[in-house]
Amino acid sequence: MMYFWIRGSFISGFWVLFIVQDSTNIAVSLLAFAISFALFCLLSLNRALLTHYLILSVIELSHGWVMMESLLPILYLQMLAIDASYRLSTKNLYYYLLFNGSMSILYAYSLGDFFIEIIISTVLCIILILSLNHHVVMRHEQRELYDQLLGEYRKSKRLNLSAQRNARLEERTKIARDMHDSVGHRLTALIMKLEMLSITHQDADYQDLKEMAMKSLEETRQAVSALQTEEHEGISTVVHLIRKLEAESHMLVQFTVKQGVLSIPLTNQKSVVLYRVIQEALTNAMRHAQSREVDVTLGKAATGAVSFEISNAVFDSEPFTEGFGLTNMKKRVDEVKGSMEIYRTEKKFIVSGMIPV
Repeated sequence: MMYFWIRGSFISGFWVLFIVQDSTNIAVSLLAFAISFALFCLLSLNRALLTHYLILSVIELSHGWVMMESLLPILYLQMLAIDASYRLSTKNLYYYLLFNGSMSILYAYSLGDFFIEIIISTVLCIILILSLNHHVVMRHEQRELYDQLLGEYRKSKRLNLSAQRNARLEERTKIARDMHDSVGHRLTALIMKLEMLSITHQDADYQDLKEMAMKSLEETRQAVSALQTEEHEGISTVVHLIRKLEAESHMLVQFTVKQGVLSIPLTNQKSVVLYRVIQEALTNAMRHAQSREVDVTLGKAATGAVSFEISNAVFDSEPFTEGFGLTNMKKRVDEVKGSMEIYRTEKKFIVSGMIPV
């Protein structure tokens, strides 16, 4: 947003100079300024950029030819070309520079003053703008490559963690099966023999031994059931995973965990949902908002549910639309009977919601 206002102030400053130099037709100059500023605001939509830049140049050249005899319009065109180098593709920038350079030389020729100087300055400005655009394109490609490599790294980390978890569960299942097949069967056989002895000899000791064996069998079954079920990791593990994600993505996460949150008994399924929501929000902040600082707050609602809020600063005025990632996040939360809200203020993008216990 700050970058938008800096660019807007340059546009407005040039038009103030135009109006000051030609005070006899202020109404026409103000109308041209209003149209130019409206087109400048439309540039933020990132649609038909080349067309908007060409119209801005035509408006100023027409105003300069009709209303004034000054070199300011050429400086204005060069300023527009510098701004376009950050927003246009290389191909469209070539077209725009060709148009601006030709019109600048033609405008200088019509004035008859400083013609050679204008040609030299225009060529130098074009060279500078092309090198600037090359730097911008290279930086954008490096960022895309970095995001791609980071995504692959996260994918490999998730696959590695999943493989470790599957191996651990497989080992636990094997131990549970062995316990059930060996200890469980032998305890069952022991109980049957004790039952026969208690009937045959009518001795209270046999009954006590049978009850002890039955309790041991029940405890064995509970242990087998526990081994076959993945452990509940809860909020503390979610916090740990987010800290690992922070280190991997080189982001600065301001984590706020309010009182009572760590003691909430969250199941594995809901813990995974909470982690995935925070993970997607962090990825969204890094990819779309180009923000490296994110605030994550976990709290406890009055109903006992886990509340969460992830916010990051935004620096542009592009309209907000829900992509696949955000839509998928909402579906995940809905599956566990939770709620989630995604909205944007003037300076922040916020994802908030609740997951019931």
